[in-house]
Amino acid sequence: MPAAASDDWIDLHDEPVPIERVVSFVSAAPAGGIDLFLGTTREETDPAGRRLMALDYEAYREMATSQLRDLAARARRQWPIARLALLHRVGRVPVGQPSVIIGVATPHRAEAFAACRWLIDTLKAEAAIWKKEIWHDGAETWKGEGDQEWGVGSGG
Repeated sequence: MPAAASDDWIDLHDEPVPIERVVSFVSAAPAGGIDLFLGTTREETDPAGRRLMALDYEAYREMATSQLRDLAARARRQWPIARLALLHRVGRVPVGQPSVIIGVATPHRAEAFAACRWLIDTLKAEAAIWKKEIWHDGAETWKGEGDQEWGVGSGG
């Protein structure tokens, strides 16, 4: 859970994403709009016919946590955010499970949508979080810088 009585919950964690706790945390009386984004490991098959089993996420924890806090502060300068949650899982995330959750509560829905989209797009481009694809045949492939879909960051 967030530290003290903060209106931001920023975390890198090894456990499954606590969706219900995030919804409860971002729910706030001044919020007329709450937007949630869940990035999940999607089922896919590569051109060689291999099926994806999971994604392994690694992070430079101190740097990534600082970057996530900075993203929250930057978002707050752009939108009137009442509550914000930005959690990313590290370790193995099986197909169908979430790796990232972003929750944004604002007075109006358009602001919540805009802030949430900006947060996931910017997280994927800037955060020191990397992913490795784990295939059913045991092969592993890193997704990283220069990858058209993922850039340096992560998420669904």
